[in-house]
Amino acid sequence: MTEKVGTREKVAIVTLGCEKNLVDSDMMAHLIDEKGYELVDNPEEATVVIVNTCGFIDAAKEESVNKILEMGELKESGKLKSLVVAGCLTQRYKEDILNEIPEVDGIVGTGDFMSITGIIEESLEGKRPIFVGNPIFTYEDVVKRKVKQGTYTAYIKIAEGCDNACTFCSIPLMRGGFRSRTIESIVEEARHLAAQGVVEVSLIAQDSTNYGTDIYDGKLMLPELLNRLAEVEGIEWIRLHYAYPGFFTDELIHTFATNPKVCKYVDMPLQHSEDHILKRMRRPGRQTDIRALVAKIRAQVPDVALRTSLIVGFPGETEEDFERLSEFVKDIRFDRLGVFTYSNEDDTPASRLPDHVDEEVKEKRANMLMEIQREVAGDRNGRFVGQVLDVLIERYEGRNDIYVGRTQYDAPEIDGEVFVTGFKGELGTVVKVKITHSYEYDLAGEVV
Repeated sequence: MTEKVGTREKVAIVTLGCEKNLVDSDMMAHLIDEKGYELVDNPEEATVVIVNTCGFIDAAKEESVNKILEMGELKESGKLKSLVVAGCLTQRYKEDILNEIPEVDGIVGTGDFMSITGIIEESLEGKRPIFVGNPIFTYEDVVKRKVKQGTYTAYIKIAEGCDNACTFCSIPLMRGGFRSRTIESIVEEARHLAAQGVVEVSLIAQDSTNYGTDIYDGKLMLPELLNRLAEVEGIEWIRLHYAYPGFFTDELIHTFATNPKVCKYVDMPLQHSEDHILKRMRRPGRQTDIRALVAKIRAQVPDVALRTSLIVGFPGETEEDFERLSEFVKDIRFDRLGVFTYSNEDDTPASRLPDHVDEEVKEKRANMLMEIQREVAGDRNGRFVGQVLDVLIERYEGRNDIYVGRTQYDAPEIDGEVFVTGFKGELGTVVKVKITHSYEYDLAGEVV
């Protein structure tokens, strides 16, 4: 990098897609900052823009391409010298990006972002570098991340890739096979985040409950990891996402029930309720197994909040299947639910299945299911009225002395919030709040 005093290149990172990409962007930010570049939030102020893309479903691909083109326009209207594209889209479609989007000056795949500063340097020299290898990287040597000031919650990627063969999913094509990080590496990252003011860590992977089996002689190590993270000073909440039902052991349930730092919150994507649809998806287990597991979790962790995600309109889903799925949602009464319409992805087994469902029907089913969930969620939220809950205060609303936070039952971004009055402390503090009102997804209360 050719650099003169006072003329450092300014780098902006635009992150799209899931929270796993956010982690990758934080890692790149650390490397960029360490190299001496200046990080900026506004792409219009940047001389280098990195777009960290998502390529999971068609809508995400379209959003990524549009954002790349939008950033490319800054070469004409702004200060932009170099546009670098990273993430899942590059892993699958690097040739298309290079051939069809001439504004792109460099490409980095999901397993190569350790080379990001070299890519920036070469792109500024006009070389158009391409770093897209096999996705086998696991972060062992890079536990440091640069998070934005005022960040009180952060994601930690405990594993990368996936060995499951769900017929609808293209993740293994973009992220490679399942590979866990060591407990020591994850704990060190948590310490580094806590030193930057983070008080809540959310653990993510494609299959979190399978953690450790590949590096610890086949043993499921998630309970051990949770207990080790609970020892990190400054970390108050530990939240688990993407728990595969097939590996949700009694030991893990016991950890949720007994460790006060582990949020009573289980994010367990189920995708569907009907056995023949689950079989077509190549999802292990059947509805009877799911019901038994949910009952066991709720019996041993009575105040747990259960979140799941469901796919409607999967090939072969009939009206009768959807009606039974709707009854399943009414019966199980999930606290939180995300509903997605099936997206037909290239090179996945599901794309070759017969009996695809019309887009209009898929959208209708998704809306109907969320309408059911709105009523369920509002009713479930009502149980908190009158209770005193711990709330992590994250921001000032800007009017009427109202602050906004979350309980342990709500994940950042995707779940509800608590609107709090009477707060006088510092942001990032966990305080006791008496809940006075409940809504479909949110709560309101006052500090006690």
